[in-house]
Amino acid sequence: NIGWGCKLDPKLISASIERWRLETHTFRLQCGECTITLEDVQLQLGLLVDGSVLTGSAQSIDWGAICYDLLGMIPDNIYEVRIEMGWLRDTFLKPGDDSTEVERIRYARAYILEILGGYLMSDKSRNLVHLRWLLKLVDLEQLVNSV
Repeated sequence: NIGWGCKLDPKLISASIERWRLETHTFRLQCGECTITLEDVQLQLGLLVDGSVLTGSAQSIDWGAICYDLLGMIPDNIYEVRIEMGWLRDTFLKPGDDSTEVERIRYARAYILEILGGYLMSDKSRNLVHLRWLLKLVDLEQLVNSV
């Protein structure tokens, strides 16, 4: 739901970009400087910022097998422990009305993985997502109930 239903104001976005200072990661305003805080992210996105952390071991013998088990497909290229965001977008198009529950679960995993890798936990490449996040999506029902 990030960005859905929001009317974007191009003039406001341009003004914000002009006031952004990359060297200090702040907005320079007439009243002083301001920055985006973890609390702002919590309020805007509705994410929890306290409680159990989302970390753990990311070691595995066969990432292809894990992708096959959880996504139903093996990516063309696995770069150490990362896969291409483009592969996710191209492979997991919007599920059809006649899709099975297993297909919808796989689509949900791919979609969440894309959000994590592209927006929330992106790396410098901005086109690869770490497969450790896929391990957190094994049991979607448990994940939803913990939120």
